[in-house]
Amino acid sequence: MIDSQQLAYAYQQGSLLRFDNVNVPQGGVLVLRGASGSGKSTWLALAAGLLAPSEGDITIAGQSVKALGKAAGDAWRARTIGFLPQKLHLSAALTVHDNLAMAQWAAGQPQDEKRIAEALAALGVQDLTRRKPAQLSGGQAQRVALARAVLLKPLVILADEPTASLDDDSAGAALALLQACAAREGATLVIATHDSRVLNGLEGEIITLPINNGHSLL
Repeated sequence: MIDSQQLAYAYQQGSLLRFDNVNVPQGGVLVLRGASGSGKSTWLALAAGLLAPSEGDITIAGQSVKALGKAAGDAWRARTIGFLPQKLHLSAALTVHDNLAMAQWAAGQPQDEKRIAEALAALGVQDLTRRKPAQLSGGQAQRVALARAVLLKPLVILADEPTASLDDDSAGAALALLQACAAREGATLVIATHDSRVLNGLEGEIITLPINNGHSLL
């Protein structure tokens, strides 16, 4: 499902970041493990087609991300990738419902009220549709962001530091929620983290990809 070969990326006036090869089956779980600044977010951006690799390639469901042009890449990303960023980026001016509707609009899809309701209900936040992000708790906001990430039934969910700044109980709940949501959608889950609690908080077979690029691993 996800296959990377000789993947590398060079930032302008920066060092070349190299990543070990990895192969993850559909529905599998991959943990990118490394210190802050080691290149985890860069790997996620390469997988999402937001950056083009300087060397090598990554394919998702047989599609070479490197081969996608901008317009094709935008359409592919909308239907293939669900992204849960560390900073949730919910629009403060929009309600929970409209944040999800905006995601459909941005993907060039017609507004689908049934799918919005299903995504919110699956995450247990169906009663918050008329609230704005400032009216949500941290846990509620994360659930809404995850509902948005799975709204278009992606093949891959990319989660960037989902347990950052969470206590042990909240971190465990967030990981269980992520894994359950990915399993329900049949999606491959990729978690980038520097948190040593993550591996212990996940269930089943987990593939790990150590990323250091000059940093010591945790």
